[in-house]
Amino acid sequence: MPRTASPARRSRLIRFAAAFAVLAALGGYLAVQYDSSGSKSLPRCVVEASDGDGGASHTYEMSLAQAVNAATISAVGTTRGMPERAVTIALATALQESTLRNIDYGDRDSLGLFQQRPSQGWGTPAQIMDPVYSSGEFYDHLAEVPGYSRLPLTVAAQRVQRSGFPQAYAKHEPDAALLAAALTGRRPASLNCTPSTATADGPGDAGQVRAELVRAFGKDVLPAAKAAGSSAASTVSVPVPAAAARAGDASPPRRGWELAHWAVAQSEALRIERVSYADRVWDAGTGWRTERAKGSETGTSTVRIRVAQ
Repeated sequence: MPRTASPARRSRLIRFAAAFAVLAALGGYLAVQYDSSGSKSLPRCVVEASDGDGGASHTYEMSLAQAVNAATISAVGTTRGMPERAVTIALATALQESTLRNIDYGDRDSLGLFQQRPSQGWGTPAQIMDPVYSSGEFYDHLAEVPGYSRLPLTVAAQRVQRSGFPQAYAKHEPDAALLAAALTGRRPASLNCTPSTATADGPGDAGQVRAELVRAFGKDVLPAAKAAGSSAASTVSVPVPAAAARAGDASPPRRGWELAHWAVAQSEALRIERVSYADRVWDAGTGWRTERAKGSETGTSTVRIRVAQ
């Protein structure tokens, strides 16, 4: 007759098996985390800013889809003449409401980046699911808040959103401010994306790049001839108005960096493989580099966006 293990021994065996399972799961989790954080080829976008002189740096990482939405929110705001503070408020709101994802669900009939409700007069479901439209609606309502740029972010956002959790917006302010500084062009070459399909899934379409530029920034972003463009061309040249440069400021205009960062954020969605502005060139897979020697490609009067061939 086989010997039966004592209750105490069985208990020890069960505890040992449970501990082993926990350690195995933890090991697998750490391996995944190491791979996802350490792999330079992982599709993602990163915004990084340093305090300078060896000071602390602040980094925010997001998916390529989130970067597209963030860049759209910023572009719609600046096109309407809204200041960087307004873009920060909008980004913090979208980070809280949808984590910068254009979701088709939410509380009751809430939809989209800002969880706007058709039943509350924000638009039709199809309109709200359009990031350009929903961003415009947010800014329209924000502009009606007296002194919004001087209000605490939570107060300004809440007067637009009427959320049940108004204090939740505050925790996103540092990340939103970092994103806004990059996407409005105040921090040059601070957004870098590693696309997965910018060059792998066939050629890009310069005509689509032009169309998306006009959708985000308005028809004045491109001269009429360039807006029409040639479908055979692989490079879209976006002029940076001379008026965008401030008197006495030798640095490249913010408008140029805003357009360049928008293009980098769109790199996977629009199959963009190279962006050139000022003395910097961004390549899919390698990021930003200084390219002072190629004066024909770089410069402060034009942002050049080249799609994959």
